[in-house]
Amino acid sequence: MKIIRTVAELRQWSRSQRRGSGSDLPVALVPSMGALHAGHASLIRAAAAACPGRVAVSIFVNPTQFGPNEDYARYPRTFDADCALAEREGATVIFAPAVEEMYPAGAATFVDVEGLSNRLDGKSRPGHFRGVATVVAKLLIAAEPDIAFFGQKDAAQVAVLGRVVADLRLATKLVVCSIVREADGLALSSRNAYLSSEERQRALVLSRAIRRVEAVVSGGERKADAVLAAAQAVFAEEPEVRMDYMEMVDWETLLPVASAAPGSLFAVAAWVGNTRLIDNTIIA
Repeated sequence: MKIIRTVAELRQWSRSQRRGSGSDLPVALVPSMGALHAGHASLIRAAAAACPGRVAVSIFVNPTQFGPNEDYARYPRTFDADCALAEREGATVIFAPAVEEMYPAGAATFVDVEGLSNRLDGKSRPGHFRGVATVVAKLLIAAEPDIAFFGQKDAAQVAVLGRVVADLRLATKLVVCSIVREADGLALSSRNAYLSSEERQRALVLSRAIRRVEAVVSGGERKADAVLAAAQAVFAEEPEVRMDYMEMVDWETLLPVASAAPGSLFAVAAWVGNTRLIDNTIIA
């Protein structure tokens, strides 16, 4: 496995994969901020299955998606372990640029998806989706992948990036892979490392709320207000967990819906101590 540091080198690698194959074989990209876990591993495996020998994994902690009082400086950085995991799961190259490579001095161009960027996490974290949309657009332009793999846990991000790809007419297909959970239901996240043992136990309220929503909907309830009330009752059992948002929305627009129709997104974000966690489920 090769480590690539520059955009020019990444683009050259991507184009060489097609020229060297003698046919039009696809190239895959798995964007990440590192601190890789089993959720990321599932994305890399899916990419390797679709594009064997042609998988780039980016590891870049993107400063523009963090607010001034957020955890950019202390975000987990485990580069050697990340490389080992990525190689084991089928990555061909690691793209690990410096901040100056992604944001050259004087850079003044950003991608802002109006409307969508101010909903769910975007409402709680102003400017967050502007940073996400900008860095992912840069990665897609640099790597020129045919397919890019993302996790469903970042469902709101996926909605924003889907609009970026559609509006900019990018050729990349976005593939969304299921949430990977611990045995007790906690959705995997690099930020889980921040949790104390007590906080980790409290954090299970997010997945309990998800299961309650799924049970209520399976039982026939479709009114969004009733479904949300059931989930809020679960959160009431953990008063030390502070809810950020809990909504039933259309997955494409991230606007609230009155009915939990198939394909709707139930999304929740909450603070467990000083750690903000997110989770969601797609209504079946």
